[in-house]
Amino acid sequence: MNQRIPQETIEEIRRSVDILDVIGEYVQLKKQGRNYIGLCPFHGENTPSFSVSPDKQLYHCFGCGAGGNAFTFLEQIEGFTFVEAVETLAKRANVVLPERVSPSVKQNRDEELLISIQEFAAKFFHHVLMLTEEGKAGRTYLERRGFTKEQIEHFQIGFAPPHWDALTNVLAKRDVDLKKAGESGLLVERESDGKRYDRFRNRVIFPIRNGKGKIVAFGGRTLGDDKPKYLNSPESPIFQKGKLLYGFYQARPAIRKENEAVLFEGYVDVIAAWKAGVTNGVATLGTSLTEEQARMIRRNAETVIICNDGDAAGAEATFRSADLLQQEGCHVKVAMIPDGLDPDDYIQKYGAERFKKDVIGESLTLMKFKMKYFRMGRNLQNEGERILYIEEIIKEIAKLSKAVERDHYLRQLAEEFSLSLDALKQEQYRIYREMKRQNQVSQGKTNTVRQKKHDFEQKRLLPAYQNAERILLAHMMRNVSVAETVQERLGGRFNVDHYQAIVAHLFAYYAEGFEPDPSTFIQRLEDQELIRVATELAMLEINEEINDQELNDYIEKIEMYPKWLELQQIESALKKETDPVLYATRKQELINMKKQLKL
Repeated sequence: MNQRIPQETIEEIRRSVDILDVIGEYVQLKKQGRNYIGLCPFHGENTPSFSVSPDKQLYHCFGCGAGGNAFTFLEQIEGFTFVEAVETLAKRANVVLPERVSPSVKQNRDEELLISIQEFAAKFFHHVLMLTEEGKAGRTYLERRGFTKEQIEHFQIGFAPPHWDALTNVLAKRDVDLKKAGESGLLVERESDGKRYDRFRNRVIFPIRNGKGKIVAFGGRTLGDDKPKYLNSPESPIFQKGKLLYGFYQARPAIRKENEAVLFEGYVDVIAAWKAGVTNGVATLGTSLTEEQARMIRRNAETVIICNDGDAAGAEATFRSADLLQQEGCHVKVAMIPDGLDPDDYIQKYGAERFKKDVIGESLTLMKFKMKYFRMGRNLQNEGERILYIEEIIKEIAKLSKAVERDHYLRQLAEEFSLSLDALKQEQYRIYREMKRQNQVSQGKTNTVRQKKHDFEQKRLLPAYQNAERILLAHMMRNVSVAETVQERLGGRFNVDHYQAIVAHLFAYYAEGFEPDPSTFIQRLEDQELIRVATELAMLEINEEINDQELNDYIEKIEMYPKWLELQQIESALKKETDPVLYATRKQELINMKKQLKL
């Protein structure tokens, strides 16, 4: 913890911020009992194991062990230092930090500068488009494409003038560091003389925002036949295209409300769909969908509708994206666009209502799409191609998790090609077993469900003394009188090293006059492993009250463990003892100790 920030200021910030609001910007949370659950943002999973407690203002993942409070979450999810996390939440809570007590690290300051340059450039491009004669070409192009003022304003679309130095000169007049503007991708340095010029010229400009709504890059669409048709900002310290989705910041509220996202191929499709009333649309940034982008979508929605262009390339992209999204646990559907059109063209030709009703509303199941996909370019009248097609479809059916779905599509296949349903089922089961064997070999590990069951059993079957220490610590973090009783009876004599360290910190915490508050206590820990363990203990489901008998039983289990270890050592030594006198003496010691331990 950074000691330059007063503890009372940190506490004020922590009390002013709700952890549900902070985490809710990254993870789709659903209420379950007193807590909220969602998919862990720190490791891939299909079944939610990430729990957030509004009462304790803590989070904990029962899968990977990540845990802590709002500060810890930002440190882990954004890679912030503690100071940066404090600054971010201070702004959110409108808490003014003391002067000079918490300067950000240089990297953060550099990133803020790069973002400020991007934000300024976005305003410049937008101004040129909307209010200048030079922007007329851009306005004409957008009007011809059917863009409205509302679309242009909502997505802050702009226009880059055709000159080599329009933005460069404006930045220079504002005393902006042109080297930094180059680092952000706005300017390019000429090799011959080192002078800088505009990267984007004579293009309609689409700002690209990060998850916080800050502009970090741009996409530029040429007005004519210049190559490339679309030009993106290069990757930079603030922009990694595989980690962002176009329109995600604007679409996130609708995505969460509907629990559904629509994935498009490009900026214009997202903007056109927004005009048509499909406000939950996002797009990749000129590349294939990445695991991180798929995970980002899954954290915010269960269902994804892929709506790519209606040509062969669009079908190929859909197939790749669908598999990736399915691996992340998404329920995938596919919106098919006829006549080789893209979403924008379809909306312009047939209108918004038909797009929503006949394209988005009539989305196919993923399996139905795959059956169409594997037919592409095939002559099913040819026996060889027909058999290949059937084999490929059976492989896809074998991947389905629900028996009802498998049966449904196998029956379709049997009816269409006049095949034996039993034969298809036998082949599907053979393929399923083979895929399962290959997965086990390639992964070299058990599946997620078995691993979680194993982890649960490991915790459930902990030794009695260890369970006692866990439950006692959970109570001690919530009840100072329990902590005082334990301190008087046991001191810090816990048997698990991590628990022993947490107990020592907890006694010091109460000695300083703090009230019971797991979140505040955990905030004062510096060791990441102790934070993880303490958070797990704080999130344990225990009875709010503990009676004297229970408390005494737990303490006795902890007290007796060293003696039990000693008993085991005596039993082990007794088996090797050859001297009859020593054997009798140790045997009596063993009997006395077992009486004491009531064994």
